[in-house]
Amino acid sequence: MHPHSLSQPAAAERNLHDQRMEIADFDLAPFTIAWEVTRACAFACVHCRANAQHQRDSRELNTDEALRLIDRIKDFGNPILIFTGGDPMMRRDLFDLIAHATQKGLRCSLTPTATALPTFERLEQAKQAGIRRIALSLDAPTAAVHDAFRQVLGSWDRTMNILRNAQAAGISAQVNTTVSAFNVNLLPDMLPFIQEVNAVQWSVFFLVPTGRAQIVWMISPEEHERLFNWLYDLSKTAPFDIKATAAPMYRRVAIQRRKAEGDGGPVTFQGAGFQYADGLHRPTKGVNDGNGFLFISHIGEIQPSGFLPITAGNVRTDDIIDIYRNSSLFKDLRNPDKIKGKCGICEFRDVCGGQRGRAYGVTGDYLETDPACAYEPMQGIEYAS
Repeated sequence: MHPHSLSQPAAAERNLHDQRMEIADFDLAPFTIAWEVTRACAFACVHCRANAQHQRDSRELNTDEALRLIDRIKDFGNPILIFTGGDPMMRRDLFDLIAHATQKGLRCSLTPTATALPTFERLEQAKQAGIRRIALSLDAPTAAVHDAFRQVLGSWDRTMNILRNAQAAGISAQVNTTVSAFNVNLLPDMLPFIQEVNAVQWSVFFLVPTGRAQIVWMISPEEHERLFNWLYDLSKTAPFDIKATAAPMYRRVAIQRRKAEGDGGPVTFQGAGFQYADGLHRPTKGVNDGNGFLFISHIGEIQPSGFLPITAGNVRTDDIIDIYRNSSLFKDLRNPDKIKGKCGICEFRDVCGGQRGRAYGVTGDYLETDPACAYEPMQGIEYAS
């Protein structure tokens, strides 16, 4: 057993300063950690990356293991810690875990499922435990499309009610929307609902074929490009932050658009620049699977993201910091020279790099070209094999 595994959490590196996060040295620490505290969920969403089940897995990290994991996560510095699932509300010790993470100084957010569990009282309890932001999935402007996507009648109405209750409880709300062939033409109609709940961010997820999600549900590269440009235009006037998730190509589009607009300054990707009172600020460089992002499964598997479910270690036997910094999987994902195909020769590879989970889901190789990208870089240069 590794000396820095959950059985013996080391304190030697507890002095990793928050400044490391500010300079976004992703070789040292992730900006965001998503922890699937349970895979149990009452829903059966058609695109679920987790293949969530109705019952909790007996192999889940227990409370003591979970608390020790939080202690070790803090040794990274000050990453955002997302309590996700499955449905994290199905863990009875959830608020104890959140409170412990908050006491350690971690910035915590929560992504519950729109069931009967996130009552107003429980949302207040989540806030008291330290949750700064709550994120819920809203995939269409109509109940018919959303409920069919989530396979639960009434889930659209319940989602809107939970978002309103979060606002009333004083928790910042984020709306997550997964873009697929089912709703690609409905996105403009989403805007009034995002504004109604006073969401601070619209996180637009571009479908990655993993778990239950199918390749045929992906939109085309040309549709990706059209939506990136639409989101860029929208970001100039929207009263909420816009984040393209699982779509690092959006950074390239933003750079190209700013260059075309000719503001006279250097063209770099600095995010949208919004700073919200909940403190969950975006880094000044984009994150990608294993490169500023880390995922922990319900049974302790250490993975680059939930969309790239390749296991590099397990927190029960391995040190999470050592795995993130030194495993060949994570080091490959942070080395742009390893990327293949047109992504590998693209002049935007350092700010984009392609979505590694999608490359893996479509080709079986996480270093291959992201098949959702329409951009053709540096014409005439032979692609790396």
